[in-house]
Amino acid sequence: MFSLTGLSTSGKDENKVRDVLVIGAGPAGYTAALYAARYGLDVDIISKDLGGQIALTDIIENYPGFPEGISGQELATRMYEQVKKLGVDVIFDEVVRIDPTECAYYEGPCKFEVKTKNGKSYKTKTVILAVGAEPRKLHVPGEDKFYGRGVSYCATCDGPLFKGKSVIVVGGGNTALQEALYLKSIGVNVSLVHRREGFRADKIVQDRFRESGIPMILNTVVTEIRGEAKVESVILKNLKTGETFEKKVDGVFIFIGYEPKTDFVKHLGITDEYGYIPVDMYMRTKVKGIFAAGDITNTFKQIAVAVGQGAIAAASAKELLEDWREKNLSE
Repeated sequence: MFSLTGLSTSGKDENKVRDVLVIGAGPAGYTAALYAARYGLDVDIISKDLGGQIALTDIIENYPGFPEGISGQELATRMYEQVKKLGVDVIFDEVVRIDPTECAYYEGPCKFEVKTKNGKSYKTKTVILAVGAEPRKLHVPGEDKFYGRGVSYCATCDGPLFKGKSVIVVGGGNTALQEALYLKSIGVNVSLVHRREGFRADKIVQDRFRESGIPMILNTVVTEIRGEAKVESVILKNLKTGETFEKKVDGVFIFIGYEPKTDFVKHLGITDEYGYIPVDMYMRTKVKGIFAAGDITNTFKQIAVAVGQGAIAAASAKELLEDWREKNLSE
């Protein structure tokens, strides 16, 4: 587990102008900071949490170098410890707005003011956005009401509370099937609800899931979550027949994908209609000096991809800073 020892809530120096400020502490953010630090750049990270989505994942089996799998928490911890050894300051805060203070968008040099929820303001020459995405909601009655009282988006976090109880897992991708398997392994009575007949998960995951004998309720969606003080049942609708029925459960675990956490940069005009940030092959956004990597970009959502994009973003930031220095455009 993470230790908060060494974390900063204000930064080493709020008034200095950093070379790179990485927003987000998941695989993409950690990798970007790692590469930037090794390039000799002055780089820090700001994030409201540590590890991103991988810290909430029970087991990761498709990351190179770990054939037996590795827990998401352990992988995230290793990444955190590695950047700390290089002197990267991890500022525990949430960024609420980024504004160019000096920036000719297509000429340079750029400087940005990064404002946080705690009322702090940081200055940087370049920004690497790596805030990732958050779990997508069902948007059905009862979901928000019972969050933390039977509704969960993290089996690793909340699964042990449901040992010996009945829950449903909603979804059909790798995460849904893997988390259902995890819940069963710790003694939870789990069923899977999926809106389609087939799954999006990798074949190896599907095979393992089918061998587990976990009951499947296919072509079905959740239309309501009911209860008094906590979850007591769900209303399900079969999409083929139109039939609705009630199922008694103690918990609902939802794994139907993610939504990018980019509201704080939409004013910059760098997001698409879905909130993702389009980037080129160098991880550049529409604003010069701002790069993006990981799950907030319009690419394949995998840890290996996020790590690669983080490395590219750091290299691109370094090249841009060097270009400005060669042209005597930066301080």
